[in-house]
Amino acid sequence: MTPIHGWEINRLAAALGAEVHGVQLAGADADIAQQVQDLLNEHQVLFFPDQTIDVDQHVAFGRHFGHLEGHPNLASNSELPPEIFELRASSGGIADEWHTDLTFQEQPALMSILHMVQCPEVGGDTMWAHLGRAYDDLSEPMKTLCDGLTALHDALPHNRPDRMTIHPVVRTHPDTGEKMLYVSEHFTRRIAEMNATESDMLLRYLTDWISQPRFTVRYNWQPNTIAIWDNRATQHFVLNDFNGERIIRRVTVQGDEVTGVGAPQWPTWTEQRRRTAASRHDRQLALYLRDKLRDSGTRPENH
Repeated sequence: MTPIHGWEINRLAAALGAEVHGVQLAGADADIAQQVQDLLNEHQVLFFPDQTIDVDQHVAFGRHFGHLEGHPNLASNSELPPEIFELRASSGGIADEWHTDLTFQEQPALMSILHMVQCPEVGGDTMWAHLGRAYDDLSEPMKTLCDGLTALHDALPHNRPDRMTIHPVVRTHPDTGEKMLYVSEHFTRRIAEMNATESDMLLRYLTDWISQPRFTVRYNWQPNTIAIWDNRATQHFVLNDFNGERIIRRVTVQGDEVTGVGAPQWPTWTEQRRRTAASRHDRQLALYLRDKLRDSGTRPENH
């Protein structure tokens, strides 16, 4: 893209990520927000060091990109605006499993905007992986298989396994048209068209594949850095290797429909087989499909 006057943009890794200097996001107008969006489509995750921003300015900046939502399962800080979600390491706020935010929702988070309020001098880095690069480097037979599959995501890590939905294993990015490998170790529970042991094997392979270093960028935090990432194109992981407090505040832009590359190529596993003793492994998937059928009055659609 054309360089932005006065902005210094430094790519951080071959796969994704850029650090941006020369702009303050507090009080940013719509034109700056559009420039940020264009950069995000190019780099997937952006870092803006040395930002001076209060919580109201944080919320106002996030609203340039869409409707903001609080976290559906975790408690908020009553002293902060409801759009701000705060995590403290001392209260368990260390997201040390690879994940894309809120994929257990039918419309998962579109974008996250994080303000690093306090961080340790050493450790506590965050890593991001590019889901498009991970898909592109799969073999053609594996791409073909994944293109035709869907997966069940749930909020079990938040003690809410009842909050769940099905998404394509490969989603198409609505802005760039790229194909993204849309599964994670944290929220993805089951390949819907496979039996439980096949699903475990494939999910383990895919989640390990995505986290390879060549698809990632690692960022060493300083206080007052703002990070913005595209949840449609990335997943992330916090390194739990530090002592002391780490405080982040985040706003989350509500998501859009997850669109796959085509219709699922096979029926869900529970539609293919009669019940047996092994069906206990299929219980959650069967419950989800039963509830969708009851709510819609028809055969449930995969999202």
